[in-house]
Amino acid sequence: MIYDIGLTIESQYATATDHARNVIRLLPLTIPDQQRLVTGAVTIAPVPDLRLDRVDFFGNTVTEVAFRRPVDAISVSLQARVERLTAVGSLDLSPPLSGLVQQVAACQTLDAHSPLHFRDASARVGLHADMTAFARDCVEGAMTVAQVVRALGGRLHAEMRFEAGVTDVDTAPEVAFAARHGVCQDFSHVMIACLRGIGVPAGYVSGFLRTLPPEGQPRLEGADAMHAWVRAWCGDQAGWIEFDPTNDQFVGADHVVVGYGRDYADVAPIRGVLRTGGAQTSRHLVDVIPV
Repeated sequence: MIYDIGLTIESQYATATDHARNVIRLLPLTIPDQQRLVTGAVTIAPVPDLRLDRVDFFGNTVTEVAFRRPVDAISVSLQARVERLTAVGSLDLSPPLSGLVQQVAACQTLDAHSPLHFRDASARVGLHADMTAFARDCVEGAMTVAQVVRALGGRLHAEMRFEAGVTDVDTAPEVAFAARHGVCQDFSHVMIACLRGIGVPAGYVSGFLRTLPPEGQPRLEGADAMHAWVRAWCGDQAGWIEFDPTNDQFVGADHVVVGYGRDYADVAPIRGVLRTGGAQTSRHLVDVIPV
């Protein structure tokens, strides 16, 4: 499937800022056998005084910009065409959960996709007894790790309510879990905490979700903005698999990957600092259109 993706994030400031710096992660990735960025560009208006395009530790495309003159509005836009390859079904090659601990311990690599980076608490996701107990309640002794991911994701989808506006970007996963509601970021952070609590390395995926559903099927929640889901390391043979707990499904051709990280802090679409006074308003516009 080929998609044309457009995104605009507009920010306006009541008082012009005389100093602003931003780190932007919006450009979709090229992933062998999964996804290909055909063409894409991130543009900023007004043109920043400094711009640096680079790749971070996890392989995500990063644009850093800085303004050294007064600006009262900044607009960041993405235009991209992405080919998303359809996943081919395969056998479950993941070990039982009891056997994963040994495989993680035996791992000797520290590259970007090493499970060792994703097994402990991170900046936005801590380990909490109540979420660990919830995850253990979903697990049976004979389950493979892939089956654990499926069971836990389905249970969270059944018990948590998708509800915009009740959480914000800084809401801790334990808060969203206790209230059993939130948006895709909350669902993903909660599932990551649950998986790590029972010994499954898990990370955060930022991306886009197809906005036009297949004929006769309902529109998927989270499709009107950037989306988030979970990746879990399922052993030496199975490797990483991705699951969308917001929509209770393994990730497929409708999901376009922008970035991988330990949690939202590693892949936030825009992070930065500015010096200004008064109110700030922002607007996000997203289109994911099948070609």
